[in-house]
Amino acid sequence: DEAALRRPIGGAEVMRGQLSALIEATRSPNIRLQIIPFTAGGHAAAGGAFSILRFGDQDLPDIVYIEQLTSAIYLDKRDDLDHYALAMERLCVEAEPPERTPQLLTRLREDLYPD
Repeated sequence: DEAALRRPIGGAEVMRGQLSALIEATRSPNIRLQIIPFTAGGHAAAGGAFSILRFGDQDLPDIVYIEQLTSAIYLDKRDDLDHYALAMERLCVEAEPPERTPQLLTRLREDLYPD
């Protein structure tokens, strides 16, 4: 979400470093980073962040991980997984395409946290 990139946690130097690290991460073939811009309005994960954990071993089921302030929840029921997988698919469609991410991050870094 674009808001996370604009919220100055740790000051300008830290934010510049974080954006630079994200730009570098976009060069990795096993990372796909997309940004949901403010212009998209509300989005499928507006209720809170979640992660879908998938494992290389086919015997291990997918798990939804939801981190909270003092604990975390792991969901492994098929209905829950399907609900979150659909939300993740919607997020991928609502977000800017991954090939635009480096340019968006660079623009944010230059506009908000110049050297």
